[in-house]
Amino acid sequence: MRNQRIVAIAALAVLASGAGPAFAHTGIGHTSGFFAGVSHPFGGLDHLLAMLSVGIWSALANKNETGRMWVAPAAFVVAMLLGATLGYLNVALPMVETAIALSVILLGLMIVARLELPLAVGVLVVAVFAISHGHAHGAEATGSILAYMAGFAIATATLHVAGIGLGLALTNVRYASITAGTAIAAAGTYLLAA
Repeated sequence: MRNQRIVAIAALAVLASGAGPAFAHTGIGHTSGFFAGVSHPFGGLDHLLAMLSVGIWSALANKNETGRMWVAPAAFVVAMLLGATLGYLNVALPMVETAIALSVILLGLMIVARLELPLAVGVLVVAVFAISHGHAHGAEATGSILAYMAGFAIATATLHVAGIGLGLALTNVRYASITAGTAIAAAGTYLLAA
């Protein structure tokens, strides 16, 4: 089984290395308000897959330590709000769209490998991903930024919880995490190349 995981990771890494950047948020325009914030993570494949993946990975990596599986998703939400603040304040971050697509690929690969990281490292990894996702949200925001941020924070947390549920369901199904992680990483590769 370990060899299959290594082969899947290597194949997806080769695919990802030849891809170009995606611009998932170009042309979306500006948004504001609580309901716009709630709908944003559900409306884009990049955000939807990343949010679910954080939950799936956290559940798979911490299946024997229930309390730990909530730490990375909570850190994601906090770091995403920091990134949104930077985006709203027009603080430039390099290659945000590329980083978002790469986060989907890497989270998919982490699911394939059922990668278990020390808690601090796992939190740092998802926080880096979250800053880019949050920056994209914040850069599009106009008007009531607090309501908008509250909306996408709640939607993100909801998707993390759904991902944790999926991850727990995948823990005992043979090849399920490999299949799910490969599909997520492949979708991220598509987003990167689009």
